[in-house]
Amino acid sequence: MKKSYTKTGRACRVTFSLPSDVVAKKVALCGEFNEWDPKKHILKKRKDGTFSLTVSLKSGNEYRFRYLLDGKRWENDWSADKYVSNTHGAEDSVIIV
Repeated sequence: MKKSYTKTGRACRVTFSLPSDVVAKKVALCGEFNEWDPKKHILKKRKDGTFSLTVSLKSGNEYRFRYLLDGKRWENDWSADKYVSNTHGAEDSVIIV
């Protein structure tokens, strides 16, 4: 993940990305910042096979999130700031901005 704060520091543009070795046709970014809606933030597949998407988040918060691959498989971000257990017996990735 790449973070870029605005001049005022009130928001942070975060680029979420997955490497080219991720096998998926469609990747959705789901988290607390979009009510876990798999239709709101779809990552774009690049020519090099990587997936990426930039989202603006309010600074001073922590957000749980995960990636939903092809509408079936949940994956965490390997570069998350931390991980926390969820109610489904797995862990969520967390970004701190």
